[in-house]
Amino acid sequence: MTGPLPLVSLQKLELHPDPTRTVIRPFWPGGSDEAGRARIKATVERIMAFDDDALVRQLDRTWRSLEARHSGTRAALLRRADELDEMLGCVAGLPESRRLLLGAYFSAEYAFEAAALFNPSIVRHPDHPEDEDGETRFILSLRGIGEGHLSSVTFRTGTWHKDGSVSVDAPGPTGVPPVLGEVRGWKDAQTIQIDCTGACDPSEAVLFPVLASQSRGIEDLRLTRFTFPDRTTYVGTYTAVGPERACQELIQTDDFRSFKMHPVAGDLANAKGMALFPRKFGERYLAIGRQDNENLWLASSEDLFTWDGGTKLATPTYPWESIQLGNCGSPLEIEEGWLLLTHGVGVMRNYCMGAMLLDRDDPSKLIGRLAEPLIEPGDSERDGYVPNVVYSCGALVRGRNLLLPYAVADDYTRFATVSLDRLVAEMA
Repeated sequence: MTGPLPLVSLQKLELHPDPTRTVIRPFWPGGSDEAGRARIKATVERIMAFDDDALVRQLDRTWRSLEARHSGTRAALLRRADELDEMLGCVAGLPESRRLLLGAYFSAEYAFEAAALFNPSIVRHPDHPEDEDGETRFILSLRGIGEGHLSSVTFRTGTWHKDGSVSVDAPGPTGVPPVLGEVRGWKDAQTIQIDCTGACDPSEAVLFPVLASQSRGIEDLRLTRFTFPDRTTYVGTYTAVGPERACQELIQTDDFRSFKMHPVAGDLANAKGMALFPRKFGERYLAIGRQDNENLWLASSEDLFTWDGGTKLATPTYPWESIQLGNCGSPLEIEEGWLLLTHGVGVMRNYCMGAMLLDRDDPSKLIGRLAEPLIEPGDSERDGYVPNVVYSCGALVRGRNLLLPYAVADDYTRFATVSLDRLVAEMA
């Protein structure tokens, strides 16, 4: 059997990568070592030698290229000029027109989802946390891949309609890049603040790498609507890929325009696929991990940031998951317990999706499990950037139904709905 189990209803909606969506990001010709800095300095000297006519022509070319596609262009270019000044110390006193042109030469447009748009997670929209007339508003996070196989995080908004259909809103007209800001709240020495200043809609916020630990990509955000004792917010985990290793980091946001990032420490720090439970259990936080790259583990933390030890929760059991077992997003609380969507890797490196049920009061107890995949690559889902893969980073529960966005072949995103009654009945 290929494709979904009969209890899964596929939607017609698909989200495909869009090369017209771009964002302005830093461009450093030659790198940041001594030779690279020498090249940057020589480039600055050439630009500084432009006469006024050349200056005007190049600025006009810049505005024609960028202003119709981006908001806040002037501020972005001036920030780049400030960064040049921090490196070389020769820019701050220049006229604004010269600083703008220098900023433009050391910036580039980046098509952040030109190659792929996949591995979605989904949460209720912060402006619409409850259903309205049977309609559920949501925010979808997606992994976009652009030039250089660099992964970023982008967002979409949409509606799960009362008739079960799904629609996704057209994204905003511009992409707004992340800017390091002053940390507000949730603060310690390792917290950084990221602001997508000027984003009118969450779909305009683009999270591309801003730290050395993320320099080769931000991958697979697993979001959950998180309840602290004093408030509800949104917290997620993602894989930060750096020059030497991949590691786990946390992200928190209230509005999907301003974000805090924090590294994970302990046994889960250097593993992929960490997913948080959406609330504390007594005095501890819980998460699903795969620190041995093979099995599912239940880990705990006192502070949300340090995760040591853990209990092995489940091992590969069925043929479709013989290589490895992992999660497909944060556990979801339903009447019967905690629903954990999983992925398994089997023959010919096929990625399939499954599900488990954990005890509500003691999630270390596995009380149900699908013997067959919930969704596996069908004939129409085999081809793409990485063949034979279906995968998700999270789903949404409404009543006794599940909305499950999932990726096809590391390429594009599809949507399915699932009856929880039938899903639980299928578990052994």
